[in-house]
Amino acid sequence: WQDRKVSLIVTEPHDLIAELKPAHHPRLYGSAGCETWSVRFSPDGSSFAWSMGYGIQELKLCLLSLREHLGAETSCVLLCINSSAEVVCSEEKSLNCRQTVWALAFGPCLSTRVDASHQNGHYHELLLAIGLNNGVIQVWAVSTGNLRFTLTGHQAPVRDLVFTPNGSLTLVSASRDKTLRIWDLAKKGASPHVLRGPNYWVFRCSISPDSSVITSICNHDSKVYLWSLRSYTFMRHLTYDHERTMASCDFSQDGALLAIASYHSTTGWWLDLWDPYTADLLTRVEYDGQLSCSFLISALRIWDMEQDKLVADTDHNRASGVCCAFHPHGGVIATGCRDGHVKFWRVPHLVPSLKHLCRIALRFSISTYQVEALPLPKKILEYLTYRDTLFFT
Repeated sequence: WQDRKVSLIVTEPHDLIAELKPAHHPRLYGSAGCETWSVRFSPDGSSFAWSMGYGIQELKLCLLSLREHLGAETSCVLLCINSSAEVVCSEEKSLNCRQTVWALAFGPCLSTRVDASHQNGHYHELLLAIGLNNGVIQVWAVSTGNLRFTLTGHQAPVRDLVFTPNGSLTLVSASRDKTLRIWDLAKKGASPHVLRGPNYWVFRCSISPDSSVITSICNHDSKVYLWSLRSYTFMRHLTYDHERTMASCDFSQDGALLAIASYHSTTGWWLDLWDPYTADLLTRVEYDGQLSCSFLISALRIWDMEQDKLVADTDHNRASGVCCAFHPHGGVIATGCRDGHVKFWRVPHLVPSLKHLCRIALRFSISTYQVEALPLPKKILEYLTYRDTLFFT
Protein backbone atom coordinates (compact mmCIF):
# COMPACT_ATOMS: atom_id res chain seq x y z
CA TRP A 1 0.00 0.00 0.00
CA GLN A 2 1.35 3.42 -0.86
CA ASP A 3 -0.54 6.55 0.09
CA ARG A 4 0.68 8.74 -2.77
CA LYS A 5 -1.05 11.15 -5.13
CA VAL A 6 -0.92 11.08 -8.94
CA SER A 7 -1.89 13.95 -11.21
CA LEU A 8 -2.75 12.23 -14.51
CA ILE A 9 -3.40 8.93 -16.21
CA VAL A 10 -0.16 7.19 -17.16
CA THR A 11 -0.91 5.96 -20.64
CA GLU A 12 1.77 7.59 -22.81
CA PRO A 13 4.56 5.39 -24.24
CA HIS A 14 7.17 7.16 -22.12
CA ASP A 15 5.62 6.00 -18.84
CA LEU A 16 7.82 2.89 -19.08
CA ILE A 17 11.25 4.25 -18.20
CA ALA A 18 13.42 1.13 -17.72
CA GLU A 19 13.29 -2.64 -17.94
CA LEU A 20 15.32 -5.56 -16.62
CA LYS A 21 15.30 -8.80 -18.58
CA PRO A 22 15.94 -12.28 -17.14
CA ALA A 23 18.85 -14.34 -18.37
CA HIS A 24 16.58 -17.19 -19.45
CA HIS A 25 13.34 -16.63 -21.34
CA PRO A 26 10.28 -18.82 -20.78
CA ARG A 27 9.55 -21.40 -23.45
CA LEU A 28 5.90 -20.34 -23.37
CA TYR A 29 4.70 -16.88 -22.34
CA GLY A 30 2.93 -16.98 -18.99
CA SER A 31 4.11 -20.50 -18.19
CA ALA A 32 4.57 -21.32 -14.51
CA GLY A 33 8.01 -21.06 -12.97
CA CYS A 34 9.25 -17.86 -14.61
CA GLU A 35 7.45 -15.17 -12.59
CA THR A 36 9.15 -12.35 -10.71
CA TRP A 37 7.38 -12.76 -7.37
CA SER A 38 9.18 -10.10 -5.32
CA VAL A 39 10.47 -6.59 -6.02
CA ARG A 40 11.87 -4.35 -3.28
CA PHE A 41 13.40 -0.88 -2.94
CA SER A 42 15.63 -0.23 0.06
CA PRO A 43 14.26 2.22 2.69
CA ASP A 44 16.43 5.09 1.42
CA GLY A 45 15.76 4.29 -2.24
CA SER A 46 19.42 3.61 -2.99
CA SER A 47 18.99 -0.09 -3.74
CA PHE A 48 16.58 -2.37 -5.52
CA ALA A 49 16.15 -6.15 -5.37
CA TRP A 50 14.14 -8.57 -7.49
CA SER A 51 13.54 -12.28 -7.65
CA MET A 52 12.27 -14.76 -10.21
CA GLY A 53 11.30 -18.41 -10.20
CA TYR A 54 13.65 -20.00 -12.72
CA GLY A 55 15.45 -21.92 -10.00
CA ILE A 56 18.43 -19.57 -10.35
CA GLN A 57 20.41 -19.36 -7.14
CA GLU A 58 22.77 -16.42 -7.69
CA LEU A 59 22.26 -12.73 -7.02
CA LYS A 60 24.25 -10.14 -8.92
CA LEU A 61 24.76 -6.58 -7.76
CA CYS A 62 24.97 -3.86 -10.40
CA LEU A 63 24.61 -0.08 -10.50
CA LEU A 64 21.80 1.62 -12.43
CA SER A 65 21.06 5.34 -12.41
CA LEU A 66 17.45 6.49 -12.16
CA ARG A 67 18.31 10.06 -11.20
CA GLU A 68 16.69 11.65 -14.26
CA HIS A 69 13.42 9.87 -13.47
CA LEU A 70 13.51 10.47 -9.71
CA GLY A 71 14.64 14.07 -9.93
CA ALA A 72 17.39 13.46 -7.37
CA GLU A 73 21.16 13.41 -7.35
CA THR A 74 21.24 9.75 -6.42
CA SER A 75 21.63 6.43 -8.16
CA CYS A 76 19.72 3.22 -7.70
CA VAL A 77 21.61 0.02 -7.00
CA LEU A 78 19.96 -3.03 -8.55
CA LEU A 79 20.27 -6.46 -7.00
CA CYS A 80 19.49 -8.82 -9.85
CA ILE A 81 19.10 -12.58 -9.75
CA ASN A 82 21.36 -13.76 -12.55
CA SER A 83 19.86 -11.16 -14.85
CA SER A 84 20.89 -8.69 -17.49
CA ALA A 85 19.55 -5.15 -17.63
CA GLU A 86 19.20 -2.80 -20.57
CA VAL A 87 21.78 -0.52 -18.94
CA VAL A 88 25.52 -0.55 -18.40
CA CYS A 89 26.45 -1.79 -14.92
CA SER A 90 29.51 -0.07 -13.49
CA GLU A 91 29.74 -2.40 -10.51
CA GLU A 92 28.74 -6.01 -9.95
CA LYS A 93 28.93 -8.52 -7.11
CA SER A 94 27.65 -12.10 -6.99
CA LEU A 95 25.77 -13.60 -4.03
CA ASN A 96 25.47 -17.37 -4.21
CA CYS A 97 22.26 -18.34 -2.38
CA ARG A 98 22.44 -22.05 -3.34
CA GLN A 99 18.63 -22.26 -3.36
CA THR A 100 15.73 -20.77 -5.32
CA VAL A 101 14.81 -17.30 -4.02
CA TRP A 102 11.18 -16.59 -3.11
CA ALA A 103 11.18 -13.51 -0.86
CA LEU A 104 13.28 -10.38 -0.33
CA ALA A 105 13.42 -7.58 2.25
CA PHE A 106 15.79 -4.69 2.93
CA GLY A 107 16.47 -3.55 6.47
CA PRO A 108 16.66 -2.02 8.87
CA CYS A 109 13.89 0.45 8.06
CA LEU A 110 15.09 3.50 9.99
CA SER A 111 12.25 5.42 11.59
CA THR A 112 12.03 9.22 11.49
CA ARG A 113 10.10 9.06 14.77
CA VAL A 114 12.91 7.41 16.73
CA ASP A 115 15.64 9.56 18.26
CA ALA A 116 18.84 8.86 16.33
CA SER A 117 20.82 8.85 19.60
CA HIS A 118 18.84 5.77 20.69
CA GLN A 119 19.59 3.82 17.53
CA ASN A 120 22.71 1.70 17.48
CA GLY A 121 25.00 2.86 14.69
CA HIS A 122 25.64 -0.75 13.69
CA TYR A 123 22.02 -0.99 12.64
CA HIS A 124 22.58 1.50 9.84
CA GLU A 125 24.32 -1.14 7.72
CA LEU A 126 21.99 -2.00 4.86
CA LEU A 127 21.01 -5.67 4.91
CA LEU A 128 19.15 -7.83 2.41
CA ALA A 129 17.14 -10.77 3.77
CA ILE A 130 16.45 -13.56 1.28
CA GLY A 131 13.83 -16.28 1.77
CA LEU A 132 14.78 -19.55 0.11
CA ASN A 133 12.99 -22.61 -1.20
CA ASN A 134 14.36 -24.87 1.56
CA GLY A 135 12.99 -22.66 4.37
CA VAL A 136 16.32 -21.00 5.16
CA ILE A 137 16.65 -17.21 5.40
CA GLN A 138 19.96 -15.65 4.43
CA VAL A 139 20.86 -12.11 5.48
CA TRP A 140 23.54 -10.37 3.40
CA ALA A 141 25.41 -7.08 3.85
CA VAL A 142 24.69 -5.07 0.71
CA SER A 143 27.87 -2.97 0.81
CA THR A 144 30.27 -5.92 1.00
CA GLY A 145 28.23 -8.81 -0.39
CA ASN A 146 29.09 -10.86 2.71
CA LEU A 147 26.68 -13.34 4.29
CA ARG A 148 25.89 -12.04 7.80
CA PHE A 149 23.24 -14.46 9.12
CA THR A 150 21.70 -17.80 8.25
CA LEU A 151 18.33 -18.32 9.93
CA THR A 152 16.88 -21.84 10.11
CA GLY A 153 13.59 -23.17 11.45
CA HIS A 154 11.04 -22.94 8.67
CA GLN A 155 10.18 -26.33 7.17
CA ALA A 156 8.99 -25.06 3.77
CA PRO A 157 9.67 -22.17 1.34
CA VAL A 158 9.73 -18.67 2.84
CA ARG A 159 7.14 -16.70 0.83
CA ASP A 160 7.43 -13.24 2.39
CA LEU A 161 9.80 -11.17 4.52
CA VAL A 162 9.47 -7.73 6.12
CA PHE A 163 11.52 -5.68 8.60
CA THR A 164 9.72 -3.65 11.26
CA PRO A 165 9.56 0.06 10.31
CA ASN A 166 10.93 1.28 13.67
CA GLY A 167 14.65 1.11 12.88
CA SER A 168 15.24 -2.16 14.73
CA LEU A 169 16.63 -5.41 13.35
CA THR A 170 13.35 -7.29 13.82
CA LEU A 171 12.48 -9.44 10.81
CA VAL A 172 9.14 -11.19 10.23
CA SER A 173 8.96 -14.19 7.89
CA ALA A 174 5.96 -16.01 6.40
CA SER A 175 6.24 -19.57 5.14
CA ARG A 176 4.42 -22.41 3.47
CA ASP A 177 4.91 -24.36 6.71
CA LYS A 178 1.84 -22.42 7.99
CA THR A 179 3.79 -20.27 10.47
CA LEU A 180 5.10 -16.76 10.92
CA ARG A 181 8.42 -16.28 12.69
CA ILE A 182 9.76 -13.13 14.34
CA TRP A 183 13.55 -12.86 14.39
CA ASP A 184 15.66 -10.40 16.42
CA LEU A 185 18.85 -10.08 14.39
CA ALA A 186 20.40 -7.88 17.08
CA LYS A 187 20.56 -10.94 19.36
CA LYS A 188 22.80 -13.45 17.66
CA GLY A 189 21.56 -17.02 18.08
CA ALA A 190 18.25 -16.01 19.70
CA SER A 191 15.32 -18.31 18.94
CA PRO A 192 12.49 -16.72 16.95
CA HIS A 193 8.96 -16.25 18.22
CA VAL A 194 6.69 -18.60 16.27
CA LEU A 195 3.09 -17.66 15.44
CA ARG A 196 0.86 -20.63 14.64
CA GLY A 197 -2.80 -20.91 13.74
CA PRO A 198 -3.44 -20.87 10.00
CA ASN A 199 -4.30 -24.18 8.32
CA TYR A 200 -2.92 -23.03 4.96
CA TRP A 201 0.31 -21.67 3.53
CA VAL A 202 1.09 -18.19 4.86
CA PHE A 203 1.43 -16.22 1.65
CA ARG A 204 1.95 -12.57 2.64
CA CYS A 205 2.58 -10.48 5.76
CA SER A 206 2.79 -6.79 6.59
CA ILE A 207 3.63 -4.69 9.67
CA SER A 208 1.75 -1.59 10.84
CA PRO A 209 3.69 1.71 10.71
CA ASP A 210 3.93 1.86 14.52
CA SER A 211 5.36 -1.70 14.57
CA SER A 212 2.61 -2.98 16.86
CA VAL A 213 0.59 -5.26 14.56
CA ILE A 214 1.39 -7.95 12.00
CA THR A 215 -1.19 -8.83 9.39
CA SER A 216 -0.94 -12.03 7.40
CA ILE A 217 -2.96 -13.89 4.78
CA CYS A 218 -3.03 -17.44 3.46
CA ASN A 219 -3.52 -18.21 -0.19
CA HIS A 220 -6.66 -20.39 0.27
CA ASP A 221 -8.06 -19.03 3.53
CA SER A 222 -10.88 -16.45 3.41
CA LYS A 223 -9.62 -14.69 6.53
CA VAL A 224 -7.10 -12.00 7.43
CA TYR A 225 -5.02 -12.64 10.56
CA LEU A 226 -3.97 -9.83 12.91
CA TRP A 227 -1.17 -10.53 15.43
CA SER A 228 0.32 -8.43 18.23
CA LEU A 229 3.99 -7.74 17.65
CA ARG A 230 4.30 -6.70 21.29
CA SER A 231 2.91 -9.83 22.95
CA TYR A 232 3.40 -12.25 20.00
CA THR A 233 -0.23 -13.38 20.25
CA PHE A 234 -3.18 -13.66 17.89
CA MET A 235 -5.55 -10.68 18.05
CA ARG A 236 -8.45 -11.18 15.64
CA HIS A 237 -9.67 -12.19 12.19
CA LEU A 238 -11.06 -10.02 9.43
CA THR A 239 -13.51 -12.46 7.92
CA TYR A 240 -15.19 -12.67 4.53
CA ASP A 241 -18.65 -14.24 4.34
CA HIS A 242 -17.75 -16.12 1.16
CA GLU A 243 -14.75 -17.98 -0.22
CA ARG A 244 -11.83 -15.86 -1.44
CA THR A 245 -8.29 -16.52 -2.64
CA MET A 246 -6.13 -14.00 -0.78
CA ALA A 247 -3.44 -12.19 -2.76
CA SER A 248 -1.88 -9.32 -0.78
CA CYS A 249 -2.12 -7.22 2.38
CA ASP A 250 -0.65 -3.88 3.38
CA PHE A 251 -1.19 -0.99 5.80
CA SER A 252 -1.68 2.62 4.79
CA GLN A 253 0.99 5.14 5.69
CA ASP A 254 -0.72 6.06 8.96
CA GLY A 255 -1.84 2.53 9.88
CA ALA A 256 -5.52 3.51 9.87
CA LEU A 257 -6.34 1.39 6.81
CA LEU A 258 -5.56 -2.16 5.82
CA ALA A 259 -5.75 -2.97 2.10
CA ILE A 260 -6.56 -6.58 1.21
CA ALA A 261 -6.55 -7.93 -2.34
CA SER A 262 -8.43 -11.14 -3.09
CA TYR A 263 -9.87 -13.15 -5.96
CA HIS A 264 -12.79 -15.43 -6.73
CA SER A 265 -13.34 -17.29 -9.98
CA THR A 266 -16.91 -16.01 -10.39
CA THR A 267 -16.78 -12.52 -8.86
CA GLY A 268 -13.26 -11.55 -9.98
CA TRP A 269 -10.75 -9.35 -8.16
CA TRP A 270 -11.57 -7.25 -5.09
CA LEU A 271 -9.57 -4.60 -3.27
CA ASP A 272 -11.00 -4.10 0.22
CA LEU A 273 -10.12 -1.38 2.71
CA TRP A 274 -10.58 -2.42 6.34
CA ASP A 275 -10.27 -0.58 9.63
CA PRO A 276 -7.76 -2.79 11.51
CA TYR A 277 -8.93 -1.43 14.87
CA THR A 278 -12.67 -2.06 14.54
CA ALA A 279 -12.61 -4.83 11.86
CA ASP A 280 -15.07 -2.76 9.80
CA LEU A 281 -15.02 -3.06 6.01
CA LEU A 282 -14.90 0.55 4.84
CA THR A 283 -15.05 0.20 1.07
CA ARG A 284 -14.54 -2.23 -1.78
CA VAL A 285 -13.35 -2.04 -5.37
CA GLU A 286 -14.62 -4.77 -7.69
CA TYR A 287 -13.49 -5.31 -11.25
CA ASP A 288 -13.03 -8.17 -13.65
CA GLY A 289 -9.42 -9.03 -14.12
CA GLN A 290 -7.14 -6.19 -13.11
CA LEU A 291 -5.88 -5.18 -9.69
CA SER A 292 -3.40 -2.74 -8.26
CA CYS A 293 -2.27 -3.05 -4.69
CA SER A 294 0.82 -5.16 -4.15
CA PHE A 295 -0.33 -7.95 -6.46
CA LEU A 296 -1.15 -7.55 -10.14
CA ILE A 297 -2.49 -9.73 -12.91
CA SER A 298 -2.09 -7.78 -16.14
CA ALA A 299 -2.23 -4.09 -15.26
CA LEU A 300 -0.95 -1.47 -12.87
CA ARG A 301 -3.65 0.79 -11.49
CA ILE A 302 -3.30 3.67 -9.03
CA TRP A 303 -6.20 5.10 -7.06
CA ASP A 304 -6.58 8.61 -5.65
CA MET A 305 -8.20 8.24 -2.22
CA GLU A 306 -9.02 11.91 -1.77
CA GLN A 307 -10.75 12.27 -5.13
CA ASP A 308 -12.19 8.73 -5.07
CA LYS A 309 -11.12 7.88 -8.58
CA LEU A 310 -8.74 5.88 -10.71
CA VAL A 311 -5.92 8.19 -11.76
CA ALA A 312 -3.42 5.85 -13.45
CA ASP A 313 -3.89 2.77 -15.59
CA THR A 314 -1.02 1.27 -17.57
CA ASP A 315 -1.45 -0.56 -20.84
CA HIS A 316 -2.52 -4.07 -19.86
CA ASN A 317 -0.39 -5.84 -22.47
CA ARG A 318 2.77 -4.06 -21.35
CA ALA A 319 2.33 -4.33 -17.57
CA SER A 320 1.73 -8.07 -17.11
CA GLY A 321 2.68 -7.80 -13.46
CA VAL A 322 2.39 -9.99 -10.39
CA CYS A 323 3.90 -7.61 -7.79
CA CYS A 324 4.87 -3.97 -7.44
CA ALA A 325 6.70 -1.50 -5.20
CA PHE A 326 6.87 2.30 -4.95
CA HIS A 327 10.22 4.03 -4.80
CA PRO A 328 10.48 5.65 -1.31
CA HIS A 329 11.05 9.09 -2.84
CA GLY A 330 8.15 8.70 -5.25
CA GLY A 331 8.17 9.13 -8.98
CA VAL A 332 8.77 5.47 -9.91
CA ILE A 333 6.94 2.15 -9.49
CA ALA A 334 8.67 -1.18 -10.12
CA THR A 335 6.60 -4.17 -11.23
CA GLY A 336 7.63 -7.81 -11.36
CA CYS A 337 6.18 -9.57 -14.40
CA ARG A 338 4.91 -13.01 -15.29
CA ASP A 339 7.69 -13.53 -17.82
CA GLY A 340 10.50 -12.77 -15.34
CA HIS A 341 11.03 -9.12 -16.36
CA VAL A 342 11.06 -6.09 -14.08
CA LYS A 343 9.62 -2.82 -15.41
CA PHE A 344 10.01 0.67 -13.99
CA TRP A 345 7.09 3.07 -14.54
CA ARG A 346 7.05 6.84 -14.19
CA VAL A 347 4.54 8.24 -11.67
CA PRO A 348 4.00 12.03 -11.65
CA HIS A 349 4.12 13.78 -8.28
CA LEU A 350 1.22 15.67 -6.77
CA VAL A 351 1.33 17.37 -3.37
CA PRO A 352 -1.38 15.99 -1.05
CA SER A 353 -3.80 18.35 0.67
CA LEU A 354 -2.94 19.86 4.04
CA LYS A 355 -5.97 18.26 5.68
CA HIS A 356 -4.89 14.82 4.47
CA LEU A 357 -1.38 15.36 5.87
CA CYS A 358 -2.96 16.36 9.18
CA ARG A 359 -5.10 13.22 9.13
CA ILE A 360 -2.04 11.02 8.52
CA ALA A 361 -0.12 12.68 11.37
CA LEU A 362 -3.02 12.27 13.77
CA ARG A 363 -3.96 8.72 12.84
CA PHE A 364 -0.39 7.45 13.17
CA SER A 365 -0.65 8.00 16.94
CA ILE A 366 -4.38 7.66 17.65
CA SER A 367 -6.62 4.62 17.16
CA THR A 368 -10.11 4.67 15.67
CA TYR A 369 -11.65 4.29 19.13
CA GLN A 370 -9.71 7.29 20.44
CA VAL A 371 -10.78 9.40 17.46
CA GLU A 372 -14.43 8.47 17.91
CA ALA A 373 -14.23 9.58 21.56
CA LEU A 374 -13.20 13.11 20.57
CA PRO A 375 -15.88 15.86 20.81
CA LEU A 376 -15.78 16.66 17.08
CA PRO A 377 -18.49 17.20 14.44
CA LYS A 378 -19.70 14.08 12.66
CA LYS A 379 -18.20 14.99 9.28
CA ILE A 380 -14.76 15.56 10.80
CA LEU A 381 -14.97 12.22 12.62
CA GLU A 382 -15.95 10.48 9.38
CA TYR A 383 -12.99 12.07 7.62
CA LEU A 384 -10.49 11.14 10.34
CA THR A 385 -11.73 7.53 10.40
CA TYR A 386 -11.88 7.25 6.59
CA ARG A 387 -15.63 6.58 6.71
CA ASP A 388 -16.07 9.07 3.88
CA THR A 389 -13.90 6.99 1.51
CA LEU A 390 -15.98 5.61 -1.35
CA PHE A 391 -14.17 4.03 -4.28
CA PHE A 392 -15.99 3.18 -7.46
CA THR A 393 -15.42 0.23 -9.78
